[in-house]
Amino acid sequence: MEAFPLHQIAVDKLLVYINRSHTFIHSAVLICMIVYRVSSFLFNKDSQAIPLIPWLLIFSSELLLGFIWLMKSAYNWRPISRSVFLERLPPDDDLPPIDVFICTADPVREPPLKVMNTVLSSMALDYPPGKLSVYLSDDAGSSLTLYAIHEAWDFGRLWIPFCRKYAIKNGCPEAYFSTTIEDHGNKIGFQEERKNIEVEYEKFKERLRIAGESIGAKSSQDHPAMIELRVSGIISNSPYILVLDCDMYCNDSTSARQAMCFHLDQKMRSSLAFVQFPQKFGNISKNDIYDAALRYIFVVMWPGMDGLRGPILSGTCFYIKREALYGRSREKDVDLVQLKQSFGPSNEFLRSLKRTSHSDNKVIDDQDSVTALLQETRFVGFPTYETNTAWGKEIGFLYDSVVEDYFTGFILHCRGWSSVFCNPQRPAFLGSSPTNLSDTLIQGTRWNTGLLEVFLSRFCPIIYGLGRVPLLDCMCYAYFSAQPLYCFPVWCLAIVPQLCLLNGIPVYPRVSSPWFILYSVAFLSTLGIHLWDVLRTGGTTRIWWNEWRVWMTKSVTAYFYGSLDAFLKLFGVKEASFVPTNKVADGEQVKRYQLGIYDFQASTMLLAPLVTLVILNTVSFIWGIGKSSLAGGWGELFGQIFLSFFILIVNYPIIEGMMLRKDKGRIPPSATLFSLACSFLILLLGYTAFF
Repeated sequence: MEAFPLHQIAVDKLLVYINRSHTFIHSAVLICMIVYRVSSFLFNKDSQAIPLIPWLLIFSSELLLGFIWLMKSAYNWRPISRSVFLERLPPDDDLPPIDVFICTADPVREPPLKVMNTVLSSMALDYPPGKLSVYLSDDAGSSLTLYAIHEAWDFGRLWIPFCRKYAIKNGCPEAYFSTTIEDHGNKIGFQEERKNIEVEYEKFKERLRIAGESIGAKSSQDHPAMIELRVSGIISNSPYILVLDCDMYCNDSTSARQAMCFHLDQKMRSSLAFVQFPQKFGNISKNDIYDAALRYIFVVMWPGMDGLRGPILSGTCFYIKREALYGRSREKDVDLVQLKQSFGPSNEFLRSLKRTSHSDNKVIDDQDSVTALLQETRFVGFPTYETNTAWGKEIGFLYDSVVEDYFTGFILHCRGWSSVFCNPQRPAFLGSSPTNLSDTLIQGTRWNTGLLEVFLSRFCPIIYGLGRVPLLDCMCYAYFSAQPLYCFPVWCLAIVPQLCLLNGIPVYPRVSSPWFILYSVAFLSTLGIHLWDVLRTGGTTRIWWNEWRVWMTKSVTAYFYGSLDAFLKLFGVKEASFVPTNKVADGEQVKRYQLGIYDFQASTMLLAPLVTLVILNTVSFIWGIGKSSLAGGWGELFGQIFLSFFILIVNYPIIEGMMLRKDKGRIPPSATLFSLACSFLILLLGYTAFF
């Protein structure tokens, strides 16, 4: 008799119908636009015909936008949702062990107190204690982090039993004591015990504060990074691994059991590589002016991929099968020499590859064995251990890109593995997202550098993925890696039509032309489907408008600088670098974010592109209005005038930051003056080169 399923899938047929209908209609409109652009250039005998260089730039921008949109449409083909049945899981004795990896890299940007809260929350997961091992990887080698983990262990001896006794859902002490008391009925002694634990937690926080002042938060590198995948393989060797960023704490203690509802499913367990939970953040404001929630990714894109072969590996909040990272390591016919060439010379680690269950791990009950084990972990954890092996190339997380999560997930899918997106009503994990413009754009630059590196490499999804994964999956991966290229059409369409407007040259159909309807439909179709996605997922028109603004902002900054870095690396001029996202929030910046006020405390390098384009579009809009009012020509130039107007209203906070605000978060006058000079230079060079 077949066992009851551990999960179920729901397909919203109406949503699928709307998405596919929009895709076909929008595709037809784009094809007609291409026909118009080519025919208007070849057969237009008007003396005001657009010059060759502006035409090429505009046409190539429209083609690239069309290509990226086509790749993006794959996410909308078959979105699904999933639910689990925890009560159908096997008994605790039959559940597989889980290793938890928590990664930190900088005790200044990632305060130890926040990191320890994540550690404690993972220790408090609702899972058999003997089958849960928690590891902290400190790439900075900080003495303060080492001290903090010892203190967390001491406090955990009080906190973990308390969580298990009263079935506490949120195992993060800081978050738990910051919220209202959970209802535990009439359980005797709960209130008093909770108060005592809270007192001990405040003492724990004070000890870390004092240690921070005495030890300091510098990355002293006085001990090596303690955890690699390899290290856990020697110690606990659990078949499943939960990977968490240091600030992404466990908000629902049942997440491990939810993941096992997929990993233990008889129909998919052999091919399932990982279960991805959404990244959700506890510091998001109502209007989210920086799109810090990454709403579109986890509400639209990942459910869409889940209806195909599964979502992209997202860096944190996922339960992954160790076997998927090791590849074919457990095949019986692989000889010892080949294993050592792939996995390195550690005999103890090679023996761990053949252990198929937790019970196969040997029990360490004497000091000599402990000492030997520690020596072996130091050996396999040392950076040079990977030299001339397959680590980072074919085994483990792949290092060929700054976005090793995206790249690793893509290769896993190419090898035949699948993935699952689990999005429960209660967020399984909660973290903090950048809530100021500078950190948002710096983080985006780093991500987009790595993504474009993959697109420009031999692993380009649309080429390498064909034949290895279905076409729609290739398109999803291709969109994500090609996303930085948005910078080219956005820069072109924010400059070239405006320069043509200043010279009285129309680049779009006149209002009375049937072709104008095509551009209108394409524009309204793009805005409309985005608005539909926002509203149907619980968002507001304000969120929709903010997401448009953030997309424009990132296109001319983060996408641009990310693309520049990727091309420089491609030509060997520069190496991509990793800078941890700042997890320390500035009070004034947080207050502005919560009030929906932009904070422009960022480098001139980030602000200048935004301000320059706003100035340029202001000039072209005023000139176009004036010229059309005095000399006529509204019908011919309306498209360009409207484009400048749209850019200005979307980016109104920049105008406000330049001209109206006097607070600390305004755009510095020096950035405005520099941008004025850049605008003048663009006008001069554009006129010289184009006309």
